[in-house]
Amino acid sequence: MEGVHCAPPEGALYAFPSIKLPEGALEAAKANGKSPDAYYCLQLLDKTGIVAVPGSGFGQREGTFHFRTTILPPEEKMGFVTKAMADFHAEFLRAHRD
Repeated sequence: MEGVHCAPPEGALYAFPSIKLPEGALEAAKANGKSPDAYYCLQLLDKTGIVAVPGSGFGQREGTFHFRTTILPPEEKMGFVTKAMADFHAEFLRAHRD
């Protein structure tokens, strides 16, 4: 996904990708009284039903954005979940471009 980077999870169910958010997303988050990563996670939940936790709750470096997700879908649904997340992310970026 554009602007998303993640080390492969090793021996755990958690992934903690960093995300580069466009300025429009930062402004929308501020207008909604949310941190940018919390805004992203809430939009992800609303649009897809996928739960992710904002990285701001884990002491991320200022000016960086992350989310944590637990990878739990049954193997046969993994393709659906990853496609839903990728589609959401692409649309989120389109909607929040400068």
